[in-house]
Amino acid sequence: MKIRIAAAAVLMTLAAGAHAYDGTNCKAAGDCWEPKPGYPAKVAGSKYDPKHDGKEIARQGDSIKQMEARNAKRVEQLNATGTFKYDVN
Repeated sequence: MKIRIAAAAVLMTLAAGAHAYDGTNCKAAGDCWEPKPGYPAKVAGSKYDPKHDGKEIARQGDSIKQMEARNAKRVEQLNATGTFKYDVN
């Protein structure tokens, strides 16, 4: 009986750490992001705004489309022959 009480006490002590305060104020469960002091609440237009170049984003999108086309060719070749070949030009 003493062992069970001691085990329960140990488990309760360990479980208390799981409910410790982590210093965040959550708006909802899992939505706990807070800006650091001095960081603007709205990033757009501030010095932290990354100002992405539209051409660069379009170029990245084009390369993803090309990658997906190459992968489709690889899968097509795999289904036709039963062997995987990386270079399918």
